[in-house]
Amino acid sequence: MLQRIQSIYLLLAGLAIFALFLFPLVHSANVDGKFLTIMVTGVFQEVNGQQTHTQFFTALTAATAVVGLVPLIIIFLYKNRKQQIALCYSAILVIIGYSFWMAQTAKGVMGSIQIDTHNWGIGLLLSTISILFIVFALKAIQRDEKLVKSADRLR
Repeated sequence: MLQRIQSIYLLLAGLAIFALFLFPLVHSANVDGKFLTIMVTGVFQEVNGQQTHTQFFTALTAATAVVGLVPLIIIFLYKNRKQQIALCYSAILVIIGYSFWMAQTAKGVMGSIQIDTHNWGIGLLLSTISILFIVFALKAIQRDEKLVKSADRLR
C-alpha cells in the first residue's frame, strides 16, 4: 500500500539524492589561488564575486537523476514485497558506488589539495542520509512481510 511508512522513507531517500542538485559537495576550496565550489552538476569558480560554471559533469548529473529515481520507483512496487526488498538492497549498493564515483570526481578536481572540514558541503552527507532512509524502509517492508506471513498462518 502506498500509505505505509516505507513509502515515506523511500520518498525521503529520493529527495535526499535530488537535493544534491542544490547543495555543494565542496565549497570555497582554494585550488591554485581560485576559490572553487564543486557540485554534482560541475565546478563553479568565483570570478569577480560571482559564481561561474567552469566545468560540467554531464555523466554525474545524469547518474544523480537516475539514482534519485530508483527509490521513487521502488515505492510503486508495493504489491511485490520480495522484489521491493531486493531492489532496496540493490539501491543501497548503487548509491555506495555512486558516492564513490562522486568522491573520486571531487578528488580529481581538487588534485593533491586536501579538503578541510570547513570546506565540506552538505552534499557529501546526502548520499549517506539516503542510504539510511532506504535501510529504514527495508526494515519496514520486512515487518510488513512478517505480518502478512503470520496472518497467512492463521487462515
